[in-house]
Amino acid sequence: MSKSYLVTGAAGFIGSKVSQLLLEAGHTVFGIDDLNGSYDVRLKEWRLARLAKSPGFQFERLDINDFESLARYFQSVAGAGSAKLSAVLDLAARAGVQPSVVDPWVYLRTNAEGTLNLLELARRHAVGKFVLASTSSVYGANSPVPFSEDADTSQPLSPYAASKRAAESLAFTYHHLHKIDVGVVRYFTVYGPAGRPDMSVFRFIRRIDQGEPITVFGDGLQERDFTYVDDIARGTVAALAEVGYEIINLGGDRLTSLNSLIEQIAALVGRQPIINRRAAHPADVPATWADVRKAKRLLDWTPRIPLEEGLSRTVAWYRENRELALSLNLGE
Repeated sequence: MSKSYLVTGAAGFIGSKVSQLLLEAGHTVFGIDDLNGSYDVRLKEWRLARLAKSPGFQFERLDINDFESLARYFQSVAGAGSAKLSAVLDLAARAGVQPSVVDPWVYLRTNAEGTLNLLELARRHAVGKFVLASTSSVYGANSPVPFSEDADTSQPLSPYAASKRAAESLAFTYHHLHKIDVGVVRYFTVYGPAGRPDMSVFRFIRRIDQGEPITVFGDGLQERDFTYVDDIARGTVAALAEVGYEIINLGGDRLTSLNSLIEQIAALVGRQPIINRRAAHPADVPATWADVRKAKRLLDWTPRIPLEEGLSRTVAWYRENRELALSLNLGE
């Protein structure tokens, strides 16, 4: 049965892919995004242009921090009638550990207050399902790996992580008080075609291909659980299932060092990397690794795309969209 969904951050890396999956399933997607300059807006516009080809996609440029405008928009799409929303998928976020240290206020406003605005409007319009995108960064430095959803998250190392943990707590409060069904999905290092140009995979591909130096913080032995964007989107859609209130890891279930990632990208583009090493950043955690058993149990979800295949697809996208990829600002 066709349903209607509100997707925030619809022009974003993950939001656009989630919107695509919902549209392919025959649903209506009301997408909102403020198209801010956190990274090059041309890539956001590129994603939106592809979503706009679907008749089931309706887009509104809107900031989730603007409560009055957001309230009017909710009234137009979540009021009585056939367009009544089945769920809100809150994928709008200010992301990134290191930038959040420079400007923590914008992270708190978007990730915590913006989520509060959406939860309150979902309550007012009787939208019974809410999916919240969160992050592996909430686990900090002291959680044993692989990270389990019940690990202590009381000591976040960055304003980004703290703002996302606040959003998770607000979502629980609205579940407790107003019975909204909430699926919180914690993402682990998402990468893939049309990924954010300010993230390591995009930067490494372009700079190694162009013979430019790449910057590595620390010794490169830090490990990440890289997760392909299609797997993340599929898990996010699966989190529309009725769960009560649950926090669920979505990760690739495999550790890869930064040095290994660089070696694999260099092999794919056919050039040796030039590496500038800098001191490790205090907001970075040494390793992230998802325990995904809960996702399998509750959502019947497991990652499907291994890193080797995902990197190959990402490099292929870079080559097919070389003019766009080379024009984008990397955010440094």
